[in-house]
Amino acid sequence: MSNNKLKWLIFTGLSLVWGSSFILMKLAMLHLSAIQVGALRMIIAAVFLLLIGFKSLKHISLRQWRILFFIALAGTFIPTFLFTLAIQHIDSGIVAILNSFTPLNTLLVGYFFFHYLFNKRQVTGIILGIIGTVLLVGVGAQSHPESNYWYALLVLAATIGYAINVNVIKLYLADLDIMSIAVGNFAWVLLPALVVLYFTGFFHMDFIHTPVSMSLLYVAILAILGTALAMIYFNKMIKIASPIFAASVTYTIPVVALLWGLWDGEHISLLQILAGGIILLGVYIVNK
Repeated sequence: MSNNKLKWLIFTGLSLVWGSSFILMKLAMLHLSAIQVGALRMIIAAVFLLLIGFKSLKHISLRQWRILFFIALAGTFIPTFLFTLAIQHIDSGIVAILNSFTPLNTLLVGYFFFHYLFNKRQVTGIILGIIGTVLLVGVGAQSHPESNYWYALLVLAATIGYAINVNVIKLYLADLDIMSIAVGNFAWVLLPALVVLYFTGFFHMDFIHTPVSMSLLYVAILAILGTALAMIYFNKMIKIASPIFAASVTYTIPVVALLWGLWDGEHISLLQILAGGIILLGVYIVNK
């Protein structure tokens, strides 16, 4: 298969998988807590990555292990729990739209902490992203009083964690291969996630009970397809296409997530869709 066809195949797959991850979290939390879903997602992904890429750990130096610990905490461990906690209180489609703020925060984190520069066009994109976010949350809080839209702040905090992750990898781990970064990252979160899961009472649950089994299936799909394999194929797409093409998946993920949300009975107003469009326009201007 040519690289051109392969990149579009991966692009479509990632759009579907990552766009579906928000509804998978929501469905998994029907019979598991937000903390349990977050911990299980990391544990299953970590075990899977260690099984297929354990040998890659030998390429990681002591200095790189220290950096991987930092990005595992800021870019994986904390954001995973923030997302599941947010989806408990606001619609999964809205969470997916807010997740699109990641490229904007990547630019801001790079500017304030890594001395990157950006131009006036990118400033315009950031301002549009902020306006769209305020509108999205404000309209949602008015039209859905039963939802607590303060939890949208958790999603924005998670995107800051992702932004830190991207910048640190780019600056300090450019000489480390993709598989080593992925496996080393999740190797750090495996034990802490197991400890967290233990204290949730998970191991005393009735696993024969069918609804619980279904929730575990949703988490397994989320962890293996939406976390471990998606990470590997996303980096593969960057290699055979370009970072700009790879970043374009940001625009398709919310579309898939919104369709799943509508299927699940979530009510999203036209104003919220418009606000989401403003955010994506801001992301486009920043990446242009």
